[in-house]
Amino acid sequence: MRVAPVNKKKKIGELLVELNLITAEQCQEALSIQKKTAKRLGQILVEEKMVSEDDLMGVLSRQLGYPHVWLRKGLVDPSVVKIIPREKAQLYQVIPMFKVNSNLTIATADPQAVFVFDELAKSTKCNIQPVLCRAADILKAIDEYYDDDLQITDFINELQDNAIQLVENDLAQDYQEINEMAGESPIINLVNLIILKAIKDNASDIHLEPDMGKFRVRYRIDGILYEVMTPKLEIYPAVISRLKIMAKVDIAERRLPLDGRIQVYIEGRTVDLRFSSLPGILGEKVVLRVLDKLGAVLDLNRLGFNQDTLMKFRGLLQKPFGLILTTGPTGSGKTTTLYSAINFLNTIEKNIVTIEDPVEYQLEIINQNQVNDAIGLSFAKILKHVLRQDPDIVMVGEIRERETAEIAIRASLTGHMVLSTLHTNDSASAVTRLLDIGIEPYLLSSSLIGVIGQRLVRSVCPDCKTSYYPPPALLEKLGWQDEKGLRLVKGKGCPQCYDSGYKGRIGIYELMEVDADLKALLISNPSVHELREFNRKRNHSSLMIEGFKKAKEGLTTVEEVARAVYVE
Repeated sequence: MRVAPVNKKKKIGELLVELNLITAEQCQEALSIQKKTAKRLGQILVEEKMVSEDDLMGVLSRQLGYPHVWLRKGLVDPSVVKIIPREKAQLYQVIPMFKVNSNLTIATADPQAVFVFDELAKSTKCNIQPVLCRAADILKAIDEYYDDDLQITDFINELQDNAIQLVENDLAQDYQEINEMAGESPIINLVNLIILKAIKDNASDIHLEPDMGKFRVRYRIDGILYEVMTPKLEIYPAVISRLKIMAKVDIAERRLPLDGRIQVYIEGRTVDLRFSSLPGILGEKVVLRVLDKLGAVLDLNRLGFNQDTLMKFRGLLQKPFGLILTTGPTGSGKTTTLYSAINFLNTIEKNIVTIEDPVEYQLEIINQNQVNDAIGLSFAKILKHVLRQDPDIVMVGEIRERETAEIAIRASLTGHMVLSTLHTNDSASAVTRLLDIGIEPYLLSSSLIGVIGQRLVRSVCPDCKTSYYPPPALLEKLGWQDEKGLRLVKGKGCPQCYDSGYKGRIGIYELMEVDADLKALLISNPSVHELREFNRKRNHSSLMIEGFKKAKEGLTTVEEVARAVYVE
C-alpha cells in the first residue's frame, strides 16, 4: 500500500517568515530551542505562542500539499472509525474520516510522520490520504466517536442472545425485560450523553427516530436539525423505555401518542424536558423539547428590537388596558417575546396571571396556569375564571378559536392588559384572522392597541465570520445600488457552528400600532391587502426591511433573511 508522497518545497520557518506570521528573530529563537529539544519547529512555535495552530496548519498545508480541514460533524463517517483501534488512534493522534474504495482519508496534526502513515497503510490495507487538522479537534473527535461506540458495544455484549432477540421482536416484546435493560448503566449513560450534549450545544429539541438498521439522534439548533449520532437499532427500545421511565409515562403503551415531562439537574441548575412520543411504522419517534431557563433570553433589550420599535412597544405595554398580539409561524419566538414583556411589567404591585399550554418557564410573583384539555380545562374556561381573580395583566398563550378571542377582547375592554399570540405571517394578517373567526370589527377596533410580527434569523458565527463585497446584481435586487463600498458578512463554517456559518439567533420585528386612523379602517372590515397598503402609505417598516437592516449591520446574512421571512 502506498502513501501520498510528501512534496517538500520551502522550509516551514522560511514560509512563516515570508508570510509575516513570525519574524526572522523568532524563527532563529525557535531553531535554537529545536537543537536542544529535538522537537519539530512547528510544535515549538505553537508552544511558545509565536504562531497560532490554525496559522501553522494553513502553512503546512501550503508546504506539503495536503488539504487543511476543520474537523466537524458530517466529515467523519462513524462506520469507518473502527478501522483503526482507539489505542492506536490516540497514540498517533489520528482519526479515520471516510473511506472510498481502498483509499482511507485520515485527519492528522503531524503530516510529516511518514512512518505512521506506512504503519496504518499496512494494518488497514488501504492507501492513506492525510488531511491536516488541529490536534485538540482530533482528540475531541476520538473521545466522541469511540466513547459512543464503546458504550453501545459494552451494552450489547452484556446482554444474552435471547434478550437481544426479544428486543427486535416487536409483537412479542417483554416489557419487563426492556425495563430491566433500560436500567443497565450503558443505556443510562447513553441517554444522559444525548441530553447533556443537547443542553451544552443549546439545542431546542432532541429527535430520536428509528430507521432501517439504526436509530437516528438529531438536535434542532438555531432552528435547523443536525444529525449527531446513529447507534444500532437493537438498543432503541431500551433507550425509549429509559426516557419513558424518566418522563413517568406508561412504558408498555406504544400504540398511542404519549406526553410527559422530565427534569434533569445539570451544572447547578434544573432543566425541563417536554417528552412527546408518536407511533410510526418503524417504531415510536420521541421528541424532547429542551426548556432551559438559563439559556433563554427573557429581556426586551436583548431580543433584537431596533430602538424605535422597542420604545413604541414599551409605550404600549405601559398603557392601562388593551389587547397586544405577537404573531408569526411556529418557532418564531412569540412566547419568548411575551415572557420578556411580562418580565418588563412584573412588579409586586401588579397581579399578573398567565394561561399557557404548557408552562415553559416558571417566573417569580406571576400566577401561571396550565391548560389541560383532557379534563376540559381550555384556554377559554381558565380565562373566564382568571377574570374573577382581580388581574391587572393577563397573558393568554395562544388564541385558537372564537370563544377565547371574544373573552380576551372583552377583558381588554374592561380595564385589563391582555397579551396573546396568533399563528399568522405578519401583523396585518393577524387582524384579518380575528375578523375571519367571527370577532366583530367594532370590538376589535376598540380593544386592539398593537400587533407585533416577528421572525427568528440565525446570527453569523463570530468564530468564522468573514466579510465580502456583494455582487452588483444583488445590490440592484435589494435597491442598494447607491451604497458604494458596502460590505456584508457571512460565515465560512467551523466546528463551533456545525459547519453552518451561523451560531445563535436574533429576532426581527415589525410593530403595527393601532391609532385613530387604523381604528377607523378596522371598523370597515378590511382585507389583508388593504391593511398592508395602509401600512405602506404610512412608511411602515416590514419584516423584510428590518431583516435586511440586520444584514447591513453584520448580524445575519441576506440569504438567511430571505429564508426566514416569507409574507404572502
